[in-house]
Amino acid sequence: MKLNTNSNSYIIIYSAVLVVIVAFLLAFVYQALKPMQDANVALDVKKQILYSLNIRNLDGAEAEAKYAEVVKEEKDDNGQKVYLCNVDGNEVCVCFVKGMGLWGGISGYVAIDDEGKVYGAYFNHESETAGLGAEIKDSQAWQEKFIGKKIWDENGNVVLSVVKKVEDPATQVDCVTGATLTSNGVDAMLKDGLKNLNQTEEK
Repeated sequence: MKLNTNSNSYIIIYSAVLVVIVAFLLAFVYQALKPMQDANVALDVKKQILYSLNIRNLDGAEAEAKYAEVVKEEKDDNGQKVYLCNVDGNEVCVCFVKGMGLWGGISGYVAIDDEGKVYGAYFNHESETAGLGAEIKDSQAWQEKFIGKKIWDENGNVVLSVVKKVEDPATQVDCVTGATLTSNGVDAMLKDGLKNLNQTEEK
């Protein structure tokens, strides 16, 4: 009996079989690549932490080795990710912070020295505008402006801030030119994340 390839039933069955085959192949490829994807994500996190410690320009193997050398302990206190590090004899605490930018999520790692000042910082984003808000990630020069800034006042309040006009160079960083809303997001992210860190340290 010859199949009627023009019938509705044939078209439906053919389409269903094709969808199942494609779905199976995609699932297989996803599972096969997942370990590699997870490893790449983990390596990227380690590199971001190293960036916040002012350690850059390392390839994958070098970054893995350096991370193992400087990061002494990883902690997660009530969702607050903290990394205790030793860099050239300096005790440094790296704190993970996250918030919202203009178009999506933003995040970062802030390294803090034993005097409560910024040792280094690195920021990331999901979808900020290239050349504007994306500069929080792409501009190393802007990230380096945070180095040496005081984070808390004597009462434990976060005084580190991102502003349009710097009036207190000891605690303030000027915002990214043309990206006020993204800069405001970074400011709010720092105040929220570092406040939580200060409370965690007091417990």
